[in-house]
Amino acid sequence: MHFIFPKNYNFKPKLLGFIEYSTAILDVILAIFIYFLVNIIFSNISIKIYVFISLFFPILLISILGINKESFISVFKYIFKFLKNQNIYLYQK
Repeated sequence: MHFIFPKNYNFKPKLLGFIEYSTAILDVILAIFIYFLVNIIFSNISIKIYVFISLFFPILLISILGINKESFISVFKYIFKFLKNQNIYLYQK
């Protein structure tokens, strides 16, 4: 069975149908970083779990839902470019 995609259709392969692979890899890297950070700081297992969930869950929600239907990585690229070039203004006549 062959499917024909229109030329203007933007096809992006996604993990489980709702999260892009690059965003999922970034989420895993952030989760590992938060996990090691929480393990260094806290000793009680219940506090570790609560802090890990409270730090990682908002990041996961933003990456799944997206910001204005943009991917998580592209939003960070836009923010980084803006912070790097704050003095560039859009001039229109």
